[in-house]
Amino acid sequence: MNRKSKQYIYTVTMAALFIALKIILERLMSYSVWNQRFGFSFIVIPFAALMLGTPWAMIVAGVADMLGSILFSPPYFPGFTLTAVLTALCTALFIRKNATFIKITASVLINQIFGSVLMNSLWIAVLFDKGFIALIPGRITQAIIMTVIQITLTYICCGEKSAIRQRIMKVRIPLSAIQ
Repeated sequence: MNRKSKQYIYTVTMAALFIALKIILERLMSYSVWNQRFGFSFIVIPFAALMLGTPWAMIVAGVADMLGSILFSPPYFPGFTLTAVLTALCTALFIRKNATFIKITASVLINQIFGSVLMNSLWIAVLFDKGFIALIPGRITQAIIMTVIQITLTYICCGEKSAIRQRIMKVRIPLSAIQ
């Protein structure tokens, strides 16, 4: 088996672990009210972006959303998966290199405003035939709470001077290290 095959196996295995962790944190260890969810599953995507790269972070977000929805709350709706993939893209682009407090804050604000408040409210309105505007106040409240939590935890775990980030960057196995 050549080095590229071993690297691919490592990457797929890590992605599978991140998918499982995201599903567990999102579906089993979060607090959900009808159209709002409070939890810590968001932290998986920055870790996936740091260890695997942007495309794999998007794959982790999309597959975790699809599998989590199919396993725990059918029917599956592709709009939420689109939101998950786009928020993973935004997160990965902002924190992949030089994750300053400003970049993390910008990433979280973009994800909360466009992903949580606007896109997810639209998908809930379409899926449950509810008024889009009526959903917005509750979604804004959730976004404010989650913005503070996400900025704080993402900076602590993935900020440019974070000890956790430094450790992750050491754990990442470069292609040349696989024999």
